[in-house]
Amino acid sequence: MMFKKTIPLALASVVALSASSSAVAFIPQTSSSIISNRPIALRSTIEGDTDAILPAFETKDEYTAYLQKAGKLPDGFAVGTAKGTFVSVEAPALGPLPIKATVIHLTEGPAESWAAVFTSNRFPGCPVKVGKARLAEGKSIQALVINNKVSNVCPGGDGVAAAESVCAAVAEKLNLAGGASSVIPSSTGVIGWRLPAKELAEDVVPRAIEALQSDSAYSAAEAIMTTDRYPKLRSKTLSNGVRIVGVAKGAGMIEPNMATMLGYLMTDAKIKRDSLQAMLTEACNKSFNSISIDGDESTSDTVVAIASGLKDLYSEDEFKEALFEVCEGLSADLVRNGEGTGHVIRVNISNFPGSEYDARRMGRHLVNSPLVKCAISGNDPNTGRIAGAIGSFMGKFFPTESVDKMSLTLGGRTIFNNGQFVLEGDAVEKELSGHMADAQLGEHDDFPKHQKFVEIGVDFGGEGSNVIVLGSDLTKEYVNVNADYRS
Repeated sequence: MMFKKTIPLALASVVALSASSSAVAFIPQTSSSIISNRPIALRSTIEGDTDAILPAFETKDEYTAYLQKAGKLPDGFAVGTAKGTFVSVEAPALGPLPIKATVIHLTEGPAESWAAVFTSNRFPGCPVKVGKARLAEGKSIQALVINNKVSNVCPGGDGVAAAESVCAAVAEKLNLAGGASSVIPSSTGVIGWRLPAKELAEDVVPRAIEALQSDSAYSAAEAIMTTDRYPKLRSKTLSNGVRIVGVAKGAGMIEPNMATMLGYLMTDAKIKRDSLQAMLTEACNKSFNSISIDGDESTSDTVVAIASGLKDLYSEDEFKEALFEVCEGLSADLVRNGEGTGHVIRVNISNFPGSEYDARRMGRHLVNSPLVKCAISGNDPNTGRIAGAIGSFMGKFFPTESVDKMSLTLGGRTIFNNGQFVLEGDAVEKELSGHMADAQLGEHDDFPKHQKFVEIGVDFGGEGSNVIVLGSDLTKEYVNVNADYRS
């Protein structure tokens, strides 16, 4: 895929990962997948890297220390963050509101090798428009600037000019030879509000640049959050020392073609730009475009991968595998950290009579069903809702395909086979409810206590596409968060 082509991105709190295994509850772990939920010791695959499957954590401090240890920046990168305030023109009665800025700087000069995937929403944010233009023009990049709180989407006034003015402030403060066009902007937050460009350009961004450091990406993972309850960071070191570190934010409006999700992948590898774009596009399809939290597609989704080029790359295959692991890990973290999430749902779809794309669509349809979400939230094994959601999708989009051989499992136990439910009394009811309860998370948890899932297997029989999709339940806390989002 040519690097100048703009790639639409689909993101959501549903994660769909390709898989070749049959529809069973527990899937064998592979080196490039996060789909196993077997217990794992508190360790890193390589000292200073995150595990493909994060361990269980007892405290927020333990989780924070783990990410800080794993957040060492690749060579040639520095990050800085700062806080400020602004008063919204659209809602001044809310008074001064907090805003944060994050700057990622390539310290050794502009990077020709960078790639990006953006939302396919037809009302994209102004920073997305700027980023797409930079990508299409093939410009070298030396910095990224990210703000939270205001997404700069369809605002009154000139939102593109506002984004460009913040880029210009970064370029001036860092004395970038490429000027504002060597800076990629990103914004996340309230849709429809004007970007407080003056406050960012004259106050918050300069202080973020003054705070630049080359030690850890953890501060960036924290600063880009909005309704996220905790930061998300993943890292991987290749055999020759090349490093990939990724950070992401997103807790709601997550559904493919990306959601309110931002992701930044930094590497010191020397890699061709078109190769990096092709890898990023494939990685996003297998991770960020395979998740859903609430089925709402964001206007601001952006994933950027940027390479400082300071270390030779011995194996593109090894790099690709590591990139996939980082993206899959971050996408799963997004779902687990979804607004009000009490359970993460993992749907293993086997032998779907269609493409992987359509199999992911079916998986997202299932995890986006309000009835299925609510049943799982209450640890209620109302299995008819699962079959009903699948039947609804197949009736609408694949009416001529047979579902006679379809079987369903919940928690590894067969619940539907040969067109009939297989439910055998109170013992099974308690087992299925217990499986859900065991995977439950606290709706207000400020760190991920475990990596368990509510496991749903859907096997259509015969031969076809195999994917994994992740989603979340629906809780009262999700409603509370989104009823009071702006303030």
